[in-house]
Amino acid sequence: MRHDDLGGGLAGTALYEMVVAHTCSTWTAARAAAQAATAQPLAGHPDEAGLYRGVPAVAYALHFAKRSASWRTLADLDAETTAIVAARLNAAQRRMDSGHAPRMAEYDLISGLTGLGAYLLRRERQAALERILRYLVRLLTEPLTVAGHRVPGWWTADGPRGLPEDGLFSTGHANFGIAHGITGPIALLALSSRAGITVDGQEQALDEGITLLTTWAQPSNDGSIGWPEVLALHDFLNGPVIGSEPGRPSWCYGAPGIGRALQLAGLVRRNGRARQFAEHVVLGSVTDHRRLSQLEDTTLCHGWAGLLLTCDRIAADAMTPSIATELPVLRSYLDAALARHEIPKNAGLLSGKAGVLLTLHTLGAPRPADLGWETCLLLN
Repeated sequence: MRHDDLGGGLAGTALYEMVVAHTCSTWTAARAAAQAATAQPLAGHPDEAGLYRGVPAVAYALHFAKRSASWRTLADLDAETTAIVAARLNAAQRRMDSGHAPRMAEYDLISGLTGLGAYLLRRERQAALERILRYLVRLLTEPLTVAGHRVPGWWTADGPRGLPEDGLFSTGHANFGIAHGITGPIALLALSSRAGITVDGQEQALDEGITLLTTWAQPSNDGSIGWPEVLALHDFLNGPVIGSEPGRPSWCYGAPGIGRALQLAGLVRRNGRARQFAEHVVLGSVTDHRRLSQLEDTTLCHGWAGLLLTCDRIAADAMTPSIATELPVLRSYLDAALARHEIPKNAGLLSGKAGVLLTLHTLGAPRPADLGWETCLLLN
């Protein structure tokens, strides 16, 4: 277990303790969690550090601490993160200019520039964020040529595991997940627009994203709709097909996470049809018991907590009350899983106990103050 890992380590636990401390009378547990996360050197090399690992991960958690207790440490981490962003952007621009396809970790939420952009958005570092937004605009609007075929600029050179592969994914893949794919950049562009931060071409990039996600919503044989998680080159070139079986309705790769990105894009572009379509697809995913049965744990990333939190955020911006009416049912599923002692024992936000407890705290009554911690999930 890494101390400076937000998704599966002590930085995620520190984030939980920081958020909870705002509604408690003591910061003792939060200070202890911060000390544990910073007790050892933090990964700071641009090839290693991202929103979920190293300096930016710990800085994100400390953002929610009391200013008087952490401002000096956070200022130092901010400076290091800004340097990481500059180095990552410079490398990405060189790659773009060369015409080569990106690695998945260049731009994704977990390891890449989208995640660093989420950090900058929460920290209100507008100048550095605008550089990332300009990069994402290019990513969405400038195509590439791979194996003689025209593909979008976000086509990755890797397989779905983030490494070069032989066989089916030897020419790379298209990734639709919010954690590792193009949905993350679309969500960040939309959230930045919602915050009033825009660059040239951002509206076009969001429109491209809306077209992409509405085009690739594939119907199954029973009429339900879902998005693919990943596509090899042959499947991408053939286009959407009828009869594809939708995957599990998780935050990371499922309809809720992808649908939230489309809803946000539709909201900032005043595209009511896109918003309604996103909400329709998500509603179908959370009322389909075959798809719900694919959820096997309570975690934020793959499980019930992530589904519930994502749908709660979708419902808050929904054009119709349909998803909101399903929230008590989804909460009952999470509660039932917790009653079976299915809460993870490991640390961290995405795969650990902290993410489940933070979801329960955030959705508790009376509702805690909105601190915006969900930016690291690109939900708000």
